[in-house]
Amino acid sequence: MSGFWVILAQPELKIDWTKMPTYNTIMAVAAGAGLLLVVSFGRRLLRGDSLEHVDGWALAFGALGAILAATGLHMTLTWPLAGQGFPFDNIIFGEPSLAFGVLLLAAALFLWKRWAAVAAAQDRRKSVARAAGPISVFVLGMGLACFGIAAAGWTYTLFAAPPQEPISGAFSGLPLLEATFISGLYVLVGVGAVLFPLALRARGGPLATVIGVCWGIAGVAFLLFGALNYFTHIGLIVNTM
Repeated sequence: MSGFWVILAQPELKIDWTKMPTYNTIMAVAAGAGLLLVVSFGRRLLRGDSLEHVDGWALAFGALGAILAATGLHMTLTWPLAGQGFPFDNIIFGEPSLAFGVLLLAAALFLWKRWAAVAAAQDRRKSVARAAGPISVFVLGMGLACFGIAAAGWTYTLFAAPPQEPISGAFSGLPLLEATFISGLYVLVGVGAVLFPLALRARGGPLATVIGVCWGIAGVAFLLFGALNYFTHIGLIVNTM
């Protein structure tokens, strides 16, 4: 994510980047793309579109899941962002990425190994709902965790960029602004995750529409914001070496 350096606003800020490896740029892009693909696949499933051949979806979920699981696991276990005083960011970015990555990998495996049986079923919605039912408990739990992250972002005004960071740093004097933006994205993801088990039981309906809107908006925002951060984070590194 952009600027999670809330206390690093000194005019002559220098950061030892060897002690703070940062790769939440690719994590944000992959998470955004993953959310958008989940929404797109779910829409096709609910509309009854032909989905007999899902190799492309399995490859996409697997590739994004591998990126998120690998980076999220490394961040969760090694806490690279704690090197200069930001241990909380390992929780905020690492653990949700790990969770989403593993879920995408599981979805990829299911599509690859079991979709033929689902496609042959009389009620594909029912078949998918039964398969996803047990893991929906974990999705619910991570949705509640997203609410906790959002609350922490607002309470402690996290995510604010230092003035040395291009673009985002222009708002360094308004720390609540970026805190609200990032926390709002976590709220959107959390709402969709909390509603997910209920939507499975209903096999679609208005709840599925709400989930699609929440995850769709969050997906676009994460993807574009992560892409932007390839510039802003590189600029921050250049300006603080």
